[in-house]
Amino acid sequence: MSIQLSLVKSRAVTLMDGKALAKKIHNEIQGEVERFRKETGIQPGLATLRVGDDEASRVYVNRKAKICAKLGMKSLKMELPEDLSEESLLTEIRALNDDPSIHGILVQLPLPKQISASRVLETISPEKDVDGFHIQSAGKLFTGEPTFVACTPKGILRILDEYQVPMEGAEAVVVGRSNIVGKPVAQLLMARNATVTICHSRTRNLAEVCRRADILVAAIGRAEFVKGDWVKEGAAVIDVGINRTEDNQLVGDVEFDEASKRAKWITPVPGGVGPLTIAMLLSNTLEAAKRLEKEKRKE
Repeated sequence: MSIQLSLVKSRAVTLMDGKALAKKIHNEIQGEVERFRKETGIQPGLATLRVGDDEASRVYVNRKAKICAKLGMKSLKMELPEDLSEESLLTEIRALNDDPSIHGILVQLPLPKQISASRVLETISPEKDVDGFHIQSAGKLFTGEPTFVACTPKGILRILDEYQVPMEGAEAVVVGRSNIVGKPVAQLLMARNATVTICHSRTRNLAEVCRRADILVAAIGRAEFVKGDWVKEGAAVIDVGINRTEDNQLVGDVEFDEASKRAKWITPVPGGVGPLTIAMLLSNTLEAAKRLEKEKRKE
């Protein structure tokens, strides 16, 4: 059953509550983890590697570890020095690939300049790629094969489903073309029979393209880049951005107040897409543990 819809007074817009949905997903995962442990004796395990002292990354990794413990999953946090060599990091990843108690591996981005993010991500075993960033995972998503899906796009589809936003036949516009959000969410929407346009900051007549969208996904990483009058009346607006303003306020990539006057559904920032990213990461970790156990039984 869907989460109770929250209505903003004086506006016919529904706030899509990612925090409430994430809590619901956590409860689902906790029950599945308990059943899996009883059946197999295996505790799903997630390893996170953080290189350097970035405060935002530290807070994010600690939050993941805390939720892991709450849901009955094993959490291994590895905090590595800023001057770590690329080969040393790859050695750590290879050891985790071979560790049977670890089912998911996440390397926190960004990485220091001496380390190639692409080489790091491709070193993670595809069977433990719970972030969905490995080139094999991306290729399988593109061809429609079962795979680990990047966590934020997976969360976006889940919240659209939760609020029963029609996707089949809808015109969807994705503003942002990153490998982490823009491209995979476009693939997921196409798989649900939406007609998808991927845009970016250099798209001609961007405002006009956005105004066609029944589903508008903003993932460009610029504070309030998408203006309220770019939103079609009755559209679903998914704001992936998290930006801090000069006066220390958190805002998304969408001009929220104005967009809310036109949208039928909209995700707030914070409390929209963000909580779902961690929820989907833990969902992928549980799925990885199940797949690895299934393969082990075949041997």
